[in-house]
Amino acid sequence: MKVILIGKGKMLANMIESAYTSGVEIAGVMRYERTTLSPLKLLIHDLFKTSHDLTLIKQYKLPEIKCKSVNSKEFREIILKTNTDILLVGTWREKIQKETFSMPKIGTVNIHPSLLPRYRGPNPYMQVILRGERKTGVTIHLMDENWDTGAILLQKEIDIMPDDTGKELRERTFTAARELVWEFLQKIQSEVIIPIQQNENRASYFGNVNEIIKMLDFKNRTAEEIYAIIRALHPWMPCYITIGRHFLKVNPYKVFLEKQQADTLKDVLQKNIESAVLPDKKESFTAGQIVANECRKNSLTIVCKDGQTLKFEDLKLWGFFIRPFTKLFIKNIKLNTTVD
Repeated sequence: MKVILIGKGKMLANMIESAYTSGVEIAGVMRYERTTLSPLKLLIHDLFKTSHDLTLIKQYKLPEIKCKSVNSKEFREIILKTNTDILLVGTWREKIQKETFSMPKIGTVNIHPSLLPRYRGPNPYMQVILRGERKTGVTIHLMDENWDTGAILLQKEIDIMPDDTGKELRERTFTAARELVWEFLQKIQSEVIIPIQQNENRASYFGNVNEIIKMLDFKNRTAEEIYAIIRALHPWMPCYITIGRHFLKVNPYKVFLEKQQADTLKDVLQKNIESAVLPDKKESFTAGQIVANECRKNSLTIVCKDGQTLKFEDLKLWGFFIRPFTKLFIKNIKLNTTVD
């Protein structure tokens, strides 16, 4: 059986590993960067940036396809010339035309990082965390003329851990995809896989998120919602806390969700800063208020819409020249200050 692989980065690298160990013949590999970079930029990219997929292409001496588009005449001629059985796709920016995906003898198969028909779209890693899902997965499906709507061939479920960021979830998805692709290529050579049509009543599609959510809104979002945003957007977009004209960049691994709701400013201060000077009288607080700061850890504790607090450590001022003054900036923040 002959297979052509097209994809990007670690997803493509895992596809190469699966195909190579499954016993199929890899008739060609085309990298995502071919469609986005000029020849000169690609040369520089390959010289100075570690690329897992390119490393495997060289290691296994695989034929690299050097077309600008999978919808080009040159690419289609390669499919015909190699007598390709399956075109296997994983992370691809182009909408593949019917004239291309219908050419392989068996068909064109896509690897989608969710449990279709749920979470169709470009970045399910981000979307499932944003929406508090506890499980996601990988789907191998036939490609058709729409986005992620083709009949399902195989699926594998993945647990979402409570502290997963998009980065960890993506890495675990790559591993699951490698296992599932190997299983698929083994099965397709020895048995019939019956495609299952997707249930449109269960379908959901999510496009790219609005980047405004990276500017954290404590007044209108709960602590759980903000924590989910921070985890979901990493590593694609950093999140920021806005104080006046300044922005503090959030470390997604140094955010602590207070599970118990505090009733007073004094309670929050006692919970977060042992050495803090506490007010003599109890004070109420509102969403967006900074109720504790600790310059030693570059830390702020902020009240959210639901009255719960989030503690942020290892904050950094945005801006190359003012970043070294982060500790001083946090030290001078007055308690009860409201973030924007």
